[in-house]
Amino acid sequence: MGMERSRIMIAGTAGDSGKTLLALGLLGAWRRRGYTTAAFKKGPDFIDTAWLGRAAQRTARNLDSFLMDDPTMVGSFVKHSAGADVAVIEGNRGLHDGRDVRGTHSTATLAALLQSPVILIHQVRKATRTAAAALLGCCSFDRRISIAGVVLNGVANQRHQKIITGSLALAGGPPVVGAIPQLDESILPGRHLGLVTPEEHPDVERVLTRAADFVSEFVDIDHVLEIARSAPPVIAGDYPLESRTSNSPLVRIGYFRDAAFSFYYAENLEALENAGAKLVAISPLADTELPDDVDGLYLGGGFPETHADRLANNSTMKQAVRLAAESGLPIFAECGGLVYLGTSVAVGDRVYPMAGVFPLRTALDKRPQGHGYCRLHVDRENPFFAVGTTINAHEFHYTHIIGGAESIQTACAINYGAGCLGGRDGLISERTMASYSHLHALGTPEWAPTFVCRARDCHRERAADPEVGCRRGDRILCE
Repeated sequence: MGMERSRIMIAGTAGDSGKTLLALGLLGAWRRRGYTTAAFKKGPDFIDTAWLGRAAQRTARNLDSFLMDDPTMVGSFVKHSAGADVAVIEGNRGLHDGRDVRGTHSTATLAALLQSPVILIHQVRKATRTAAAALLGCCSFDRRISIAGVVLNGVANQRHQKIITGSLALAGGPPVVGAIPQLDESILPGRHLGLVTPEEHPDVERVLTRAADFVSEFVDIDHVLEIARSAPPVIAGDYPLESRTSNSPLVRIGYFRDAAFSFYYAENLEALENAGAKLVAISPLADTELPDDVDGLYLGGGFPETHADRLANNSTMKQAVRLAAESGLPIFAECGGLVYLGTSVAVGDRVYPMAGVFPLRTALDKRPQGHGYCRLHVDRENPFFAVGTTINAHEFHYTHIIGGAESIQTACAINYGAGCLGGRDGLISERTMASYSHLHALGTPEWAPTFVCRARDCHRERAADPEVGCRRGDRILCE
């Protein structure tokens, strides 16, 4: 079934080419003119997606061909772009960069799948006609995609712009729809994992306003909108509306959500709700206790190392999490959540005590310790996945385990990726599982129902014997 969706893919010739600034600026500029926008991020990035969602004023979604299959990606795009006048999809890395020489999982592959016209942004500092040659090469490299316009980034002056534009036109290249001048400082706030998260920035609206002003001044947003409207109908099969998959009474799953913990895919939280969970946001920075009635706990990723002092000083929350884990409360933790569940994290010369669910010690490094896609094979019993399950995930962390993990059981072998410990991931203690890997619920659909199942076990066990809590045995009551 073909569905009309005005859409544009914002791609770059390399990482840090200006894709996010251009995408945020277009979303803001079009919204000023009264258009309803939708935003998507190619790849597993949490932070860019959060900024795109703020700019579009609706939840942005990730589209990733490693984490989910093609029909799911197309269906998600069709569903979540419904009602929008125009959708912006921000690519990642360079246009043709993928996992191998064929460009598997590249931005170009997603553009071809969605039949989306591409706006290509290119850094042109210290180049003129050569910049045009590079752009023309990108245009001819993969005939499945259509590069419908070019934005030049880092233009020094009008002569610089004129030579590149003329060279590209003379060679039969796409039109230049924007020329961004060289900047003395970045409009977007950065840090070691990329941008500062919106949750941590003191003035998100000012950043978005500056981006919209800047792009409105230096990019022909009307021309780009025409290109977006030229996209053919996108073909998608059935993609079911989200609905509850369980008729059992709701259970309550708490999840850490504040400046220290903000890395959650919207689909993960929605999948838990659809499986029968009521989500309860908890701040380990501000709250002193866990709610008494939570039946499970989800600790996502984020920047615990940046907020280590405040997390360490919140002793009552750390103790509550440790006691909950010891009592058998189901806890699922990813990346930053793993760091929080350790005994300590070292940042520079300081060591900050954490919750102590696992006896491991972590430390922040200056370079990434795990960066990219990873594949986990579940080969040992655990609370959340059947033995034999394969999990496609991704990791991006600067912390690593420096000691204390020798006695910890693990559930997963790493087929590729860094993981936690010597080719292993998925630390296990009672009903707690923690890893450096982030999964996506659309690609691992069994995760949310199983998590809710474990929470329901806990709820029933506590109801039967409040004094004992969740530790009445390993029975699986909802399968």
